[in-house]
Amino acid sequence: MTAPLPYALLSPETLSRWLEEEKPFYLLHTLTEDHYTKIRLPRALRASVFEINFLEQVEGATRDPEAVIVLYGSSHRSMDADTAARKLHRAGYRRLHVLSGGLSAWNEKGLPLEGSAPEVVHAPQRTLTIPDGTYRIDTEESSILWVGRNPASRHHGQVRLASGSVDAKGGTVTGHFDIDMNTIANINLEGDELQQVLEDHLKSDDFFFTRRFPVARFTMEDAAPVPEPFLSVPNCKVRGQLELGGVTAPLAFPATVTPTDEGHLAAEAHFDLDRTRWKVIYGSSKFFEHLGMHLVFDLISFEIRIKAQKSQT
Repeated sequence: MTAPLPYALLSPETLSRWLEEEKPFYLLHTLTEDHYTKIRLPRALRASVFEINFLEQVEGATRDPEAVIVLYGSSHRSMDADTAARKLHRAGYRRLHVLSGGLSAWNEKGLPLEGSAPEVVHAPQRTLTIPDGTYRIDTEESSILWVGRNPASRHHGQVRLASGSVDAKGGTVTGHFDIDMNTIANINLEGDELQQVLEDHLKSDDFFFTRRFPVARFTMEDAAPVPEPFLSVPNCKVRGQLELGGVTAPLAFPATVTPTDEGHLAAEAHFDLDRTRWKVIYGSSKFFEHLGMHLVFDLISFEIRIKAQKSQT
């Protein structure tokens, strides 16, 4: 059995009549401050449900548990006003209403709006759209973190991007990323004399042989959005070729890509890579026997964060 809603739904027409009649109630805009500045209902106060001090914002308007409060959010798809109403109900407020369909329904009825850009149709910012253009990798703001393991311990560290760019056109995304393998570094042994030993070992011909192969390159052949590319989950399937230590092999992984407010791109990916596909076989029991303390697991875990700035044309 479904529990009853802790609030009453209010149609745009009814809310409009309440405003015209100057009925005593508090009207709360539950979205962000930036959104409130751009577009809001007349008489609305801001109380963003996404902010930790949401209840304090509401209390700034009223502490009366019997006050009539109307909340609205973005649309029928968004849980903003519902979540806000449930928070207020748990806090003791009892005369709660939610605008059915939110701002979207209000706007569709042609009812009045206020703000700096009320006439603009604002994207709901739920799913991925990558504007066409060339994006240059910001190597200072981007990072590659790695984790390697053996039966007794785990080590983690980083390696830096040297350069890269992404081209987006008509839904097709390609690009390349160059990795400076000589920057491979350990973090968890910082301050220990074994830190340098491990870093030298990783740069040696046992592992990545950076003296001979100082740069690794990932050539991205395609980054295709998944069927429902929500912004808060992996929304792209990235495919390409990784050249590492003189060996090139295909590599595919999921990534979460998000356009920024400045028109740039941010991306993050987490995946495991089987190093032996690139002939990095040190300590692998697939290739050696009687390894003892030199056994090293084949999988390396990566966490990649990319910031890319759109080139001005």
